[in-house]
Amino acid sequence: MPLNKPYLDVPGTTIFDADESRKGYWLNQFCMSLMKAENRERFKADERRYLDEWPMTEAQKEAVLARDLNRCIAQGGNIYFLAKLGATHGKSFQQMAGSMTGMTEDEYRDMMIKGGRSAEGNRVVGEDGSAQVHRQPQGSALKPGF
Repeated sequence: MPLNKPYLDVPGTTIFDADESRKGYWLNQFCMSLMKAENRERFKADERRYLDEWPMTEAQKEAVLARDLNRCIAQGGNIYFLAKLGATHGKSFQQMAGSMTGMTEDEYRDMMIKGGRSAEGNRVVGEDGSAQVHRQPQGSALKPGF
């Protein structure tokens, strides 16, 4: 019997729970492999070949190759593991977060310095009727890559 998960009802948000962990296990293990210099070099030398050594889904591999972090998260990726992918390519967490929101690094930094994104519309669906799905970043509308 599936668990009742009312916490999944947050527009534009993927909650990394046990189900997401299982779905993204090999994707996240791949990312963790990038902690070793020799693995980073092998990956950068032939990304597809290195990815094919991992029992990831084709959708996960394609998301990695496209540097589409939103798609990686939708495929079970955890941002803390995915940070290893960004670091492998010399990208900061701030650059990665900017790419996930459709902002430049500077725009993302400035938004965070000013206190972050407005909480308006970032509520559980049905909470005071104010959840605004159309205001949330949508992966298909963003330019992938970092």
